[in-house]
Amino acid sequence: MVVRVVILATLIATLLAGACGVPAGSEQAVASSNTPISERLADLKVRPAGSMEGYSRDLFSHWSDAQEYGWILPAGTPDPESCDVRDAALIRDGRDEVVEQYCDVVSGTWFDPYGGATYTEPADLDGDHVVPLANAYRSGASSWGAARRERFANIPRDVLMVDDGLNQSKGDRGPEAWKPPRRAYWCTYARKWVGIKYYWKLSVTRAEKDALKQMLATCPSR
Repeated sequence: MVVRVVILATLIATLLAGACGVPAGSEQAVASSNTPISERLADLKVRPAGSMEGYSRDLFSHWSDAQEYGWILPAGTPDPESCDVRDAALIRDGRDEVVEQYCDVVSGTWFDPYGGATYTEPADLDGDHVVPLANAYRSGASSWGAARRERFANIPRDVLMVDDGLNQSKGDRGPEAWKPPRRAYWCTYARKWVGIKYYWKLSVTRAEKDALKQMLATCPSR
């Protein structure tokens, strides 16, 4: 009986994941995987960048309802049902945030991991998709449906609050063309990039893979 219950629960979870446009396997399973990052990188398909024909940011609905996409808000958050993903990312990545009615984040303290500066004004920060939407589009997401694209643009693993100027300088470039100026973050950035592409089964270019290897070489040895 216990085995049947486990099998049924697994089947239901798989069906729900498919309905949400999620790749096979839950986010939790991927996040907790013990697969070394070097093996994940090795598993990524190496292909030339795909075409940008037909691309628009509007294909990836972003800053959607935070709770719908798995963001956990602190107890006491005003109007949590009003929080979009940008609000939730500001709350997760900051300290001492002041959140007013309608989940309006008005102040706090944020450390930008890309450049190393600290900010107190939410307007100085952008929500960065670690793997940019356009990069995802040309590495496999052009064939996705709307639900899967929206999920990519909104789940916590793919969004990070950073300096707005650095986010704009990054644009849609991969690590072969743009790296965080703060070298101390290269290891974490490369691990995030590989993890996201591994999870979503996106490809990398040869130059991109070489750059990721270079950045991962800065990781502390164990």
